[in-house]
Amino acid sequence: MKKKLLWLAPALALLVLTGCPDKSKTTVETDAPAEQAGPAAPLFNADSAYAYTARQVAFGPRVPNSKAHAACADWLVQRFRTLGLTVREQPFEAMAFDGKMLRCRNIVAQFKPEYARRVTIFSHWDTRPFADKDTVKPNAPLDGASDGASGVAIALEMARLLSLQPDSLTPNVGVDFILFDAEDYGYDADTQSKLVNKLAGAGQDSWCLGSQYWSKHLLPAGYKPSYGILLDMVGAKNAKFSREQQSVQYAKDVVDKVWNTAAQIGYSDFFLFQDSPGITDDHVYTNQAGIRTIDIIDHLPVGDEYFPAYHHTTQDNMSIIDKRTLKAVGQTVLQTIYQE
Repeated sequence: MKKKLLWLAPALALLVLTGCPDKSKTTVETDAPAEQAGPAAPLFNADSAYAYTARQVAFGPRVPNSKAHAACADWLVQRFRTLGLTVREQPFEAMAFDGKMLRCRNIVAQFKPEYARRVTIFSHWDTRPFADKDTVKPNAPLDGASDGASGVAIALEMARLLSLQPDSLTPNVGVDFILFDAEDYGYDADTQSKLVNKLAGAGQDSWCLGSQYWSKHLLPAGYKPSYGILLDMVGAKNAKFSREQQSVQYAKDVVDKVWNTAAQIGYSDFFLFQDSPGITDDHVYTNQAGIRTIDIIDHLPVGDEYFPAYHHTTQDNMSIIDKRTLKAVGQTVLQTIYQE
């Protein structure tokens, strides 16, 4: 996905970056403050999340305007409805950087829609149309097993578990699962310099088209949850999640809550107490809409490359998906919600 534009907050007196982040400022080690754990959440089932990931990949690349894209959307809507959630679709059209008009759908599924206080789980469900970082097949579409399917799979498994709980064992907040479309159909100046970004003159970001649309047309109308958690690239082996700078800027308390929860339940090898530069992802636009959102995303807090080797290559397939990573993220987010 994405996401070439790397951004650091003016509050830190840093400049906007359009290439690699400033490596001298990528890592800050701190100790995790102690905090009392809340009530225990249901056990997150990594086998089920893995199966949900595989089911999405089985449709084929979920590229907007394709049959696989439409079929996967229909399945996601039906699956959430089967679980008893209230589901709404948000169809829209958007022009991609190459001039194509994309037929898109955002999907909103609500657990306990009657609850006033809410938490949102965001993810994107589309896949990139081209593996532009791939040295062998740069024009091939992606399976998007981690980059897309894994975040949606964790959302689906969370929804399944919540739907199984008696009222006495559900969390004290309603939970909304909002899946964005056309996140990954963006222009990468490093790998696509021979192409023309037709959105550049319009002052519009070519990434995150679904979250840009949703943030301007909130569904439900006037939507205002307590906070949001974006899941992006959350299923690969050896994944590392550091504290992304914009997440810290807009919702430091939520970052602290999630990372401390991960440490309490044994997943500090995934959730690193390290800071890393900001990045353009769907949370940029949800934060602009006034919804305090953090980003849990697999990226490297140190070294010369911001993203793992599979990013935007054909390696992003089921062979890299690790149930332990799915478990770490799913259980951490679920436990965080149960502490509300």
